[in-house]
Amino acid sequence: MMRTLMAAMLTALMAACASGPASLFQSKGEQALAAGLTQYDAGDYPTAQKSLQGALEAGLGPKDHVNARKHLAFIHCVSGRQAQCREEFRKALEIDPQMELAPAEAGHPGWGPVFRAAKAARR
Repeated sequence: MMRTLMAAMLTALMAACASGPASLFQSKGEQALAAGLTQYDAGDYPTAQKSLQGALEAGLGPKDHVNARKHLAFIHCVSGRQAQCREEFRKALEIDPQMELAPAEAGHPGWGPVFRAAKAARR
C-alpha cells in the first residue's frame, strides 16, 4: 500500500514538472534566445540584440546559433548597419552553408539582398 501511494505521488510530481515552464528544461542560451525572439517580435530591437548576443555567449546548438545570428542580421539591416548585417549572415552561413531564408524573409527589401550577396560570396 505504501509503495503504491509513493509511486502515485512520484508520478504526479513528475507530471507536474513536465508540464511546468519550458525554461526548466532550457539552457541559459536557449532561454536568452527565446527572450530575444520575443523582444524582436515586439519590435524592441535594442533589447533583442542584447538578449540574442547573450544567447550566443551562453552557448547554443547549431540550429539555434544560426537562428540567433539571422535575427541579429535582421536587426542590423533594419537599423541601417549593412556591414554588421552582412557579417551576421556570413557567420550564420559558416555554421549552415545550406541556410535559406523563408520566402517572406527572402523578399524583404532590407535584408534579402544582403543575405543573397553573403550567400553568393561563399561560392
